[in-house]
Amino acid sequence: MTDAAIAHRPGARTTADTPQQLDAVTARIRANPKYQELRRKRNGFGWALCLAMLVVYYGYIALIAFNKPFLSQPIGAGVTTLGVPIGMGVIVFTVVITGLYVRRANAEFDALTRAILEEEVKQ
Repeated sequence: MTDAAIAHRPGARTTADTPQQLDAVTARIRANPKYQELRRKRNGFGWALCLAMLVVYYGYIALIAFNKPFLSQPIGAGVTTLGVPIGMGVIVFTVVITGLYVRRANAEFDALTRAILEEEVKQ
């Protein structure tokens, strides 16, 4: 969460009337151990999903570049090759990891954000 998002969160009610008071709220939030936990968990999970996506996507591109005979194998007696379902798998994988992130963000990350705001903004 950026400083601007913390200070100007829609619907957040603060008693801060001046920029100095907003800066104080932002500083309290950044110092909160729950905020540090939120950043650690969110960033770690985001980077793990990013790495997984990079491996899957560039793995598929590497197959296209270096092993075309493997991908051009027909499936059954039809004209569809092995590359088509693998490519579709890359797309499905993208949707799945996006869903995983959204699910965890809605459950865990949003709960931590609410707890942080309840503790720090109401002071």
